[in-house]
Amino acid sequence: MRIGIGVGGRTVDDAVRQVGRAADDGFAHAWFSNIFGLDALTACAIAGRETSGRIEVGTAVVPAQPRHPFAMAQQAASVHEACGGRLALGIGLSHQVVIADMLGLPWERPASFMEEYLSVLVPLLREGAVSFSGDFFRVHAQLERAYETPPSVIVAALGPRMLSITGRLADGTATWMTGPETIERHVVPTISTAAAEAGRPAPRVVMALPVCVTADAGAAREQAAKVFKVYGQLPSYRAMLDREGAAGPEDVAIIGDEDAVAARIRGFADIGVTDFDAALFGERDDMARTREVLRSLV
Repeated sequence: MRIGIGVGGRTVDDAVRQVGRAADDGFAHAWFSNIFGLDALTACAIAGRETSGRIEVGTAVVPAQPRHPFAMAQQAASVHEACGGRLALGIGLSHQVVIADMLGLPWERPASFMEEYLSVLVPLLREGAVSFSGDFFRVHAQLERAYETPPSVIVAALGPRMLSITGRLADGTATWMTGPETIERHVVPTISTAAAEAGRPAPRVVMALPVCVTADAGAAREQAAKVFKVYGQLPSYRAMLDREGAAGPEDVAIIGDEDAVAARIRGFADIGVTDFDAALFGERDDMARTREVLRSLV
C-alpha cells in the first residue's frame, strides 16, 4: 500500500512548496482537492514540473460536468506531459448542491452521465481516439498524446452502480469519509468484481480519511466533527457513513497516539486498499506529529 498526503494552498507557490516537501518526505503521491480555490489540474502541472523524483500528483477530484470529456482528456494529457508522466486524474460527479444549485448545470441520471463520460474520456487517453454516441455525448475525435502510457483515471465512486461502472471503464476509485468495514465489504468486492468481469487489471482503491496524531483524542474528535461537518450532510458521503454505522466524520477519522494511528493505517492494506491519502488536521504540533508517523510508513 502506497502512502500519500493531501496538499493544497491558496497560491501556486504554496502548491509547489507542498508537493516538493511531500516528495522530499518520500510520499508516493500528493493529492489536490478541486473545490473553490486553485484549479487542481493546473496545480498538478506546475507543481509536478517543478518537483523531481517519482511522486505522483493527483486530483481528488475534478468535477466532470463543467468540462466536456474531450476537454478533460486534452487537459489531462497536457498535465501528464508537463509533470513527466506522473498524473493521476481523479474525477467525480461532485454533488447536486454544487452542480445544479451553484453552477446551474444539469443533474440528471448522474451515474449514466459518468458512464458515458468515461466512455469518451478513457479511450482518448488510452488510445488517442474515440467514436461514441450516447444520450449525453456524441464524440468522434482524436487526441495527440506525448505519453503512450496514460494517466490513471480514478473515479470518486461510492455507490454500487458507480463502482461497477468504474471497475469496467476506469483504473480505480477514490473514497472519502468511507470507513474500513465499508471499504472491505462493499467498495473492494464491488469494483474488483466489475474489473475482473471486464478483463481489466485489479483496480486501485485510494482511501482518504482525516488523520490526527494527538495526546487529546477527545479534543481532536470535537474538531473533526466541526471541521468536516458538511461531509456528514452530503448524500453520497452520508450513505457511506451510514454503511459504516458512523454518526459523523469524527467516527471515521483516524485519531490517537503514534502507535494507534500507525497500526490503523497499516491495517488498510489487508482490506484491499492500494493507496492511502492522509488529510492532516489538528493543532500545529499535532499535525507535525502526524506527518512524522506518515513518513515512517512510506
